[in-house]
Amino acid sequence: MKKNKLLLGFMTTVLGLTLVACGGKQTSGESNTKKAEKVTIVGSTALQPLVEKAASQFESDHPGANITVQGGGSGTGLSQVQSGAVQIGNSDIFAEQQSGIKPKQLVDHQVAVVGMVPVVHPGVGVKDISMEQLRQIMTGKVTNWKQVGGKDQKITVINRAQGSGTRATFENAVFKAGDKALNAQEQDSNGTVQKIVAQTPGAISYLAFSYVNDDLQELAIDHVKPTYKNVATNQWKIWSYEHMYTKGQPKGTAKALLKYVLSDKVQKGLLDKLGYYSVHQMQVKMNPDGKVVQK
Repeated sequence: MKKNKLLLGFMTTVLGLTLVACGGKQTSGESNTKKAEKVTIVGSTALQPLVEKAASQFESDHPGANITVQGGGSGTGLSQVQSGAVQIGNSDIFAEQQSGIKPKQLVDHQVAVVGMVPVVHPGVGVKDISMEQLRQIMTGKVTNWKQVGGKDQKITVINRAQGSGTRATFENAVFKAGDKALNAQEQDSNGTVQKIVAQTPGAISYLAFSYVNDDLQELAIDHVKPTYKNVATNQWKIWSYEHMYTKGQPKGTAKALLKYVLSDKVQKGLLDKLGYYSVHQMQVKMNPDGKVVQK
């Protein structure tokens, strides 16, 4: 009988310790399932590769962060962040340049510079054209590559969608007042344009520097090559700042992410690796009205 009482007491103690341990695990589990702070970023596809990579690195260093990066174009990024639907809106253009946007509601974080370049199918036989020739091609006045020194081949223009910051940047640099883009196929993604031009004989469009690959022929303009050395002095005129807009001052994870994107780890490493340029290396600056002046 005495042995039975001792055994019963021992089992009761073990059971009690087990319940305490389970209770501790449950508390820990509740803590681990605490909802992570989510940050959604949408907008410019020209900026998307940089933000995706930076966000991935940031998440590795901050396990509680939950960041989603999507494209959609600069117009979408600006409208979505203004409405409060997302925490950050990426844009190739200033908020002041987008219809329907109230710049005073937004805070501009300029995180990089991106150059943009006209690209053609490698078979057109042209590597260098004048700015005037480029303007006439994109407005439909020149329709065959032989008119600009290339093959006897019809020109197929692939334009960017309305609301695209890349399109706005390109037209601001290339077009004259009153010019209208040729009514042509439109695409809203750098990646899609990259593939279509590479696969379409006679095609021309324009891309961020970071999307140019060996399947495409980039064009020099007036004998000026599309390099960041030339962007820095505005000799290459098709470029823009890359903006990450927030509605008011950022907080929490969004604030920490923006600080990370502007850190030396990104500005002195990731930018160059992915085909971007630091704002701090520019010898000129661009105002919200699109005018470029010396620093």
